[in-house]
Parts: sequence; C-alpha cells; structure tokens
Amino acid sequence: MARWDPDAEGRLRAAALELFHQHGFENVTAAQIAEQAGLARRSFFRYFPDKREVLFAGSEQLPGAIADAFAAVAPDVAPWPTALAALETVGALLVEHATDSVARRDIIQASPELQERERTKSNAIATAIQAALEQRAVPATDAILLAQIGTAVFQQAFTCWVDQTGQQPIESCLAAAAEQLQRLVRI
Repeated sequence: MARWDPDAEGRLRAAALELFHQHGFENVTAAQIAEQAGLARRSFFRYFPDKREVLFAGSEQLPGAIADAFAAVAPDVAPWPTALAALETVGALLVEHATDSVARRDIIQASPELQERERTKSNAIATAIQAALEQRAVPATDAILLAQIGTAVFQQAFTCWVDQTGQQPIESCLAAAAEQLQRLVRI
C-alpha cells in the first residue's frame, strides 16, 4: 500500500490486531505495526500514543458519554432503572464503534498488562456511574454499590454481545444480564 492511502488509522488497527494475534502483544512494536500497515513509524504516533491505545482508543470518551446518558433519563426515574437506561444508551454507542471485538478480547485476555488496562477502563466506568448517580442525589454509599453492580452488568452484557459476534443487540444482552442479576439476588 502506498503511504498516502486513506484510512491510515484503520490500517494501523488492522495491522496491530493481526500482529498481536500472531506474535502476542508484548512481542510487537509500534514500528512493526506501522510497517505492516504500509506507513512510516511516526505515522503510528499521529493516531496512537502507544500500542495499547490501538485496543483502547476512545475509551477516554466513556465517562462523558455515561454522564450524558444519565442526564438524558427523566429525573423521577429510580436509580437502578436510571443506570440501566443510561448503560443501554452507552452500550449502543459503544457497539457502534466496536470492531474486531472477539480478536480484541482474545488479545487482552492473553496479556496481563492489557488486563490491567481493561480494569482501569472498568474503574473509570464505575467512577462515572457513581458520579452521575450522585448528581441525581443518590447517597454516596448507594451510588458506589450501584456503580459497581452497573459496571458488572455492563461488562456481562458486552461479553454476551461479543460472544454472539454482534448478532444479538446490546440492549438484549443488557436486559439478560440485569435479569440474571435479579435472579441471583433472589436466591
């Protein structure tokens, strides 16, 4: 491919996923990714600050999206239904931009460094949910618990969606995860 071909960011993502899959995340450099994509090494850094961000780019937008989704729910809705409605909105946005989710998940699961980065992302989601609930006058201790539960339900729903390779809507996966939680707490 010529260096001036369009969609350099997409090419870098595809090259990174292929190389991470073949050689393992730890054994691939930014220079190798750029070369595989037919780009100069410095082009990689125009799109990603480091090779981890190929897998996590955009995750910094999740807290803002969560805040917006919570704000869009009517103020008279109870906290847990509010969280579910907001997470449904965020889930729909997330899957709109999710590409190669199975490959991404497999790469993350194979790397302790990436698992830690995934936990950091999950913590940011929980923190954003907690803050959004507190904005709605939910007591802090309740907001913390609901944020942790909401994050777990959201992760379960996204895992379901990935397992179904996007064939089941994220909304259905979220409803199923919430129902599973309700079933379990009744035991």
